[in-house]
Amino acid sequence: MPDWSFEACHQGPVAGVDEAGRGPLAGPVVAAAVILDPARMPDGLADSKKLSAARREILFDQIMACAYVGIGEAQVAEIDEINILQATMLAMHRAVTALTLSPVHVLVDGNRLPVWPFAATAVVKGDDRCLSIAAASIIAKVHRDRIMIALDAAHPGYGWARNAGYGTADHLNGLKLQGVTPHHRRSFRPVRELL
Repeated sequence: MPDWSFEACHQGPVAGVDEAGRGPLAGPVVAAAVILDPARMPDGLADSKKLSAARREILFDQIMACAYVGIGEAQVAEIDEINILQATMLAMHRAVTALTLSPVHVLVDGNRLPVWPFAATAVVKGDDRCLSIAAASIIAKVHRDRIMIALDAAHPGYGWARNAGYGTADHLNGLKLQGVTPHHRRSFRPVRELL
């Protein structure tokens, strides 16, 4: 379970950063940066992948009500132009700069850091070890899921409301039957092979 030990090492506000949507064939990659107040933290913060969709929605609202939150996106055209890793780093940079409180340190889920001016630490499995990264994982996941639900309504037949753009059987079947949309990542192999 995540705890406060990573944040407690620093004097001043610490932001946790995580992303959602590196692997899907469609939609943006989304990053969130969250600065939690240790006196007003929601109960039950955990890696978003270990929470039900209903629990994520509840925690999303609670985090938004009591924390500083920044959200950054990199769009499909950016993903195709600079690759998914660099687009993820760009989304993370946008998320931190969207915060209305400047962090003294940034904790980033994973083993790589963006090139940016912030003092930062990469934390492997950070969403399972660090409360602010866990909160960021929830914000990023819910925000991106909402984008994909809206895109599903505009482009039915790919199952995006259920699969969030990942390459599931119903998504791949939709690609074969209906073709590629402007929201598909053309640099990803299953999409590229259809073009």
